[in-house]
Amino acid sequence: MKPPYTITSKILKLCTDISRIVGQCEGLKISPPRPQLRKQNRIKTIQSSLAIEGNRLSESQVTDLIDNKSIIGPTKDILEVKNAIKAYASIKTYDIYNLQSLLSAHKIIMQGLIKDAGKLRSSNVGVIKGEKIMHMAPKYTMVPKLVNNLFDFLKKEKDTHTFIKSSVFHYELEFIHPFSDGNGRIGRLWQSAILLNAYPIFEFVPIESLIKRKQKDYYHALEASDKKGASTFFIEFMLAIIREAMEEFIKDIRPSPQTHKTRLASAQQHFSKTFFSRKEYIQFHKNISSATASRDLSFGIKNKILQKSGQKALTRYKFN
Repeated sequence: MKPPYTITSKILKLCTDISRIVGQCEGLKISPPRPQLRKQNRIKTIQSSLAIEGNRLSESQVTDLIDNKSIIGPTKDILEVKNAIKAYASIKTYDIYNLQSLLSAHKIIMQGLIKDAGKLRSSNVGVIKGEKIMHMAPKYTMVPKLVNNLFDFLKKEKDTHTFIKSSVFHYELEFIHPFSDGNGRIGRLWQSAILLNAYPIFEFVPIESLIKRKQKDYYHALEASDKKGASTFFIEFMLAIIREAMEEFIKDIRPSPQTHKTRLASAQQHFSKTFFSRKEYIQFHKNISSATASRDLSFGIKNKILQKSGQKALTRYKFN
């Protein structure tokens, strides 16, 4: 059964806005070294997602743990971070449509923290705030069917935008509460995995840090959707978060001026030692003219960066 939600004009506009920014990002040659940018995102993501759950370690302490340095702090908090480091390090390997992959990720992220890490809960649970029950999750006997239905939705709903589906999945996982603990962090991890699977640029965008910044609004969006019996409000909230995260990301990126050398250097990483044509060079850079491509390739030959074989339409290039 398809999860209940409504596609509003606000949701459509947010999807359009995010798509536009993603398109801008994909057209950029990111100037910071990719490994460093990836690491910075990972640090912010892990620290933020765990801080939402009460973890007290700072970004600098998370950085030290990623760098395999010893730190002083609560044992549980340190274990949570170490587990999250392993879970996010494997984010590209998860099969986003597969329950077993989700269970494996949960086992990594909750190892040593709960007895049933990586297993669906076997008892009834509720979310309690003070003395008030904020959310009573479905009976544990219903969990396997509900989770399988959710994965079916993710897999079969071809005409729904990934931004929407990832938000629906995030909300529904929190609603179902399939695990005895760790539902929040696995829900945020899986939404990131869904986005990354469709758009590689999300490897560099710390969405969780925006959620942490607006933590009260995050829980309000979950509660409001619970009351309405549909995830519409949560979808709107998450899409606004994603848009803001993308806007901040693109402001932080300063594309370096492109020259013959910089374009050839990025192409060398792409083509490596294989032969390529001028057309393939243009397809890689996308926004350069054929005249610019010709000048780049001539510069490469003249400065012995490239070697050339063939003539006219059959000309091929390879990096030395």
